[in-house]
Amino acid sequence: MSPARDSIVALGAGRMGRGIAIVFAYAGHPVVLLDFKDREDGAFGQLAGEAQAEIRETLGLMHGLGLFDDPALIDRIAARIRVLPKSEAAPALAGAGFVFEGFPEIPELKRAALAEASALCGPQTILASTTSTILVDDLSPAVADPSRFLNAHWLNPAFIVPLVELSPGRATAPETTARLTALLEGIGKVPVTCAARPGYIVPRLQTVAMNEAARLAEEGVASVEDIEKAVKYGFGFRFSVLGLLEFIDWGGGDILHHASNYLVEAMEDDRYAAPGVIGRNMAEGRIGLKTGAGFLDYADMDIPAYRKHRLGAFVERLRELDLGRPPVV
Repeated sequence: MSPARDSIVALGAGRMGRGIAIVFAYAGHPVVLLDFKDREDGAFGQLAGEAQAEIRETLGLMHGLGLFDDPALIDRIAARIRVLPKSEAAPALAGAGFVFEGFPEIPELKRAALAEASALCGPQTILASTTSTILVDDLSPAVADPSRFLNAHWLNPAFIVPLVELSPGRATAPETTARLTALLEGIGKVPVTCAARPGYIVPRLQTVAMNEAARLAEEGVASVEDIEKAVKYGFGFRFSVLGLLEFIDWGGGDILHHASNYLVEAMEDDRYAAPGVIGRNMAEGRIGLKTGAGFLDYADMDIPAYRKHRLGAFVERLRELDLGRPPVV
């Protein structure tokens, strides 16, 4: 017999709530997709039917993509998800282990929903907002117990992308973050924790990269097609294996320092300037692999073996792209 799993409530029956419901049902959890709006019975019935149809359609897509083999599992997984109206919110929220709020990115709407829902949650329930833009401390005053509240930013499509960014607030208890981290790891996700700052981690990184790509196209530096090739076969290829900070260490922080200075001067634009930490690391001798330390510590690492492992991962990516060719003989 499989162990009992926490009951999950997706607060809001829109696209985000449906996606989260699928992720947890797929992992064996009982899920309530809670329509937290006052509706006439007929309107709720229509919404529930649409939600159930979309859930089955997404599960069918997952089957078609090869995530599972037996098509009979579509019905079995979908059956773990109950779509309930707001009139049945009290018992659903009281018995939930975790609640994920997925209302539109309007602070007033989110605060109202969080205030009402948190008053109905049980004493151990963890409540998380899935907001992609609003700081946790701008929402937590609306919550009955802010110690059990934090942000949990999912990346779409949630049923494929492993990363979830957690952002605890000033009042969030460490146990809350630890429990949500354990839950997410238990369903195969990769949670990371970041401070309550605008943009989390991935949105800040991708905003800079996307804007720069748009500028390259706008300035006529390259065609759209060639910019896309450069991203897929260079930028994306490289960072599918190495983290950004790891790559700074791989080449050396001094290279980034000098390259940044050149671009600032050549482009006459301070947006290319390196942050202060790059200069401080250089002054302290933390340049990267060549000095045994940078952003990461390599002191006790077998560096040749580490390099070989990373290069092997690059070769595997080449093969996945059907670009790993034998030598000409």
